[in-house]
Amino acid sequence: MLRASLASAAALLGGGALAGCGAAAASDPDTVRMWDLFSGADGALLDELIDIAAPDMGGTGVDRTVLEWGTPYYTKLAMASAGGRGPDVAVCHMSRLAGYAPLGLLDPWDTSLLAEFGIREEDFADAVWQRTLYRDRTYAVPLDTHPFIVFFHPGPVREAGLLTADGDLDQDAFSSPERFLEAGRELARATGEQGIAFGYVNDTAQCWRLFYGLYRQTGNDLELPVGGTVTADVDAMTEVIAFMRKLVDGRANPHRLDYPAALANFTNRQTGMILSGEWELGTFRGADPDIGAASFPTVFGTPAVYADSHSFVLPRRPDPDEAHRRRTHRAVAAILKAGQTWAKAGHIPAYRPVTRTRQYARLEPQARYVVAADHVVLDPPVWFAGAGSDFQNAMSQVLQQALLDGLAPDRAARAMVERVNTALSQPSPA
Repeated sequence: MLRASLASAAALLGGGALAGCGAAAASDPDTVRMWDLFSGADGALLDELIDIAAPDMGGTGVDRTVLEWGTPYYTKLAMASAGGRGPDVAVCHMSRLAGYAPLGLLDPWDTSLLAEFGIREEDFADAVWQRTLYRDRTYAVPLDTHPFIVFFHPGPVREAGLLTADGDLDQDAFSSPERFLEAGRELARATGEQGIAFGYVNDTAQCWRLFYGLYRQTGNDLELPVGGTVTADVDAMTEVIAFMRKLVDGRANPHRLDYPAALANFTNRQTGMILSGEWELGTFRGADPDIGAASFPTVFGTPAVYADSHSFVLPRRPDPDEAHRRRTHRAVAAILKAGQTWAKAGHIPAYRPVTRTRQYARLEPQARYVVAADHVVLDPPVWFAGAGSDFQNAMSQVLQQALLDGLAPDRAARAMVERVNTALSQPSPA
């Protein structure tokens, strides 16, 4: 009965059933089996990170299995965990944790064992660590914070008068909706074309990332009691949507950009700035070795930066081998402590002793937006939200209607509330 219940929940979380999802525990006691969703450059960097961390693992090897990002990954992880047939450790977006820990799909970490290997709660930003907890147990160990930030070409930004003397973005110049829009106009004059790129057309997450970070800057939050109705400040939501609409009105800033077009506009220097995730650092640096970056400006008064966190979780095992669990804890601790390597991708290492080193302080432009980790906000902690979820897509669809199709901001805000209430009315699988 338990297996059937967990399998049903797994199908709900992933958006559908998936056959043949299991993988037996590693037969080699000296090997920790890991599932993750890092391909391409990030995948190669994780291999490098594991190699660098290996001497601190006490003879343990790590065997990676890379799965497809999004619904396929989370469906397979849930189904394998439900059957007790998952890997020793898996990567999970922190924003998805609320859909896994309460269902019994994960085992908690042994914090005393982590501490033995040098990993303690105080080594992480409180905003991130608090999301690792369920019923006062730790169900995730954060590898990084990956925030939604701004990238810029230093030349036109300097010409527009938006850089400080030490090369940082002048945050005061973006500290209100009016100033942010004026900065876009100044950048358009400096580039001779347009100012700030934002790719959102037909995207399943970008509008939500921008909206939720800005909405949290108003000092408000979304309270989402499962089975109840959302508590939200609709006026503040309306104000944020109205600002977003002006930001992409096609005057100083481009209007109808999808994600690839926004990247192309920026790398081709048609725009001086782009609103994007730090995970695009490699792409932008390839086009401009002097690329600049900054934490997302505080536009509405309260510092808040939309972000997520790649984290390590322990898929449920009915009878875990304690010696092997100890190896898993040691391997993950070693990976965290070698986080300087992971920072090369643009991600902010969650293990803060790494970001406090002189070596990290010399990283450009990563060291200029590391402050974002102190103000991160993740998706609301409900089972249906998080990275790659239908919830993000549903919110982004409404926001796109406001930005692209003329839906009035107040009507868009009410439509978002209605969609949230529809999600809340569905019973949690937990």
